[in-house]
Amino acid sequence: MLARMQSFYFLTAALFAFSSSFFPFWYFAAETPLFLLDFRPLADAGVIHVFSLYVSSIVSPVTGIVSIAAIFLYKNRSLQSTLIVVLILLFLVDLLSGLTAAHFMNQKLGLSFGSGIEHSPGAGFFVLLPEPLLFWLAMKGVKKDEKIVNAYKRL
Repeated sequence: MLARMQSFYFLTAALFAFSSSFFPFWYFAAETPLFLLDFRPLADAGVIHVFSLYVSSIVSPVTGIVSIAAIFLYKNRSLQSTLIVVLILLFLVDLLSGLTAAHFMNQKLGLSFGSGIEHSPGAGFFVLLPEPLLFWLAMKGVKKDEKIVNAYKRL
């Protein structure tokens, strides 16, 4: 179970997913620096900003939990493959909801402070980026295990 490479990939992806909740997703620099963090929406930025940030705040830990659960499903490779596809979709939802929240916060701050606002991605954004690669590598490992099992069944 833990000796398989895909277990390492799932565990690393889970650590990235959990840690993305603790780092700022996006930085904004106006008169004072502002950070886009999970569960800390700027209420003035609008309903879409608040909703997107809460979706991102919930999807990140769910991605980590599902990734850890996939480690223990090593005997059911078809379910593990399905979970990898679900994990990739959760990653996309997490990334797009964070970018949506950053966009609407940028619009709100642009209206408040004019064009003198600077913004850039934070560590939470960059921590998310290796996840799809890790899920893809885990999928390759699951397919390799399936090929080995099928080869033994033929003997």
